[in-house]
Amino acid sequence: MAGEVTLVDLVKRFGDVTAVDGINIAMPSGEFFSMLGPSGCGKTTTLRMIAGFEQPTEGRILLDGNDMAYTPPHKRNVNTVFQSYALFPHLNVADNVAFGLRRQKVGKHETRERVAETLDLVQLTGFEKRKPAQMSGGQQQRVALARALVLKPAVLLLDEPLGALDAKLRKALQIELKALQQQVGITFIYVTHDQEEALTMSDRLAVFNDGRIEQVGAPAEVYEHPVNEFVAGFVGVSNIVERGGERFTIRPEKVRILDEAESSDGLRAEDGQVRDVAYIGAVTRYIVDLDAGGEIQVVSQNLEMSSQEALEQRGRRVRVAWRGEHAYAIPESHEPQEEGL
Repeated sequence: MAGEVTLVDLVKRFGDVTAVDGINIAMPSGEFFSMLGPSGCGKTTTLRMIAGFEQPTEGRILLDGNDMAYTPPHKRNVNTVFQSYALFPHLNVADNVAFGLRRQKVGKHETRERVAETLDLVQLTGFEKRKPAQMSGGQQQRVALARALVLKPAVLLLDEPLGALDAKLRKALQIELKALQQQVGITFIYVTHDQEEALTMSDRLAVFNDGRIEQVGAPAEVYEHPVNEFVAGFVGVSNIVERGGERFTIRPEKVRILDEAESSDGLRAEDGQVRDVAYIGAVTRYIVDLDAGGEIQVVSQNLEMSSQEALEQRGRRVRVAWRGEHAYAIPESHEPQEEGL
């Protein structure tokens, strides 16, 4: 089955606009790889070029070493799942899933078997006769996944497939989708603007910005070691502090407010005043104006603190502290990272 995808110096221009500006990525077979970035950053255009819906202006798209940059979509061993589901409303679930197999003229017996196997894979056994309108959004997305997986592609492309779902269902399906990818073992290439989604599911991710790649790496690497201010600010929440002409980033959960009697020995500590407090159930977020200039966010678990106690911290003089190894120097700007191929 394979499924290794490599993008080499990939460029896409629409008139005078460069949507994708010379990116290089290698995605090994069987990897869950996410393309993360804000709207208009080039991630969906890149996915559409891999799918064959757009042709590159320059560069190569290799599937298992073969350049398919100008191969028609139906001749590529890839399939796509969209946010809009794109199901046929007049067909029931079984016929929606079987549609591609029938176009490939797969026999009736094999079609029935493969449809049944795939519906079981996405936990929809027993829903074969339902129409899309009779199903929830999450169930319809499972049908769309089954319709793509039943064709046994080497690569599954997913364009913000959970974007139309409510937050609770989206979180549940993130876990299911990752488990499904591990079960089928094929390459998933996932487009999202949701940082938590990318961090939750990906083996690796690429952070896109303005048609280029800022950073590629495992979720923990990108979150804990952002290469520049854009990545630090986009992937989660990060503090940017400037001292002595140098800038560094530190995540809010790595900063704590010291108790009055607590020593700051071995820690980097600064004094300040709590400007704002947001109680968020399990945690409280504090914004502290630092005496030396700038502000810092602190996120702490509410192990023994009530909401009233948390809110009473507003206006209080405090000392915040963090361990030196949790702060990383970053430049204000950074030449986008390109992977060696």
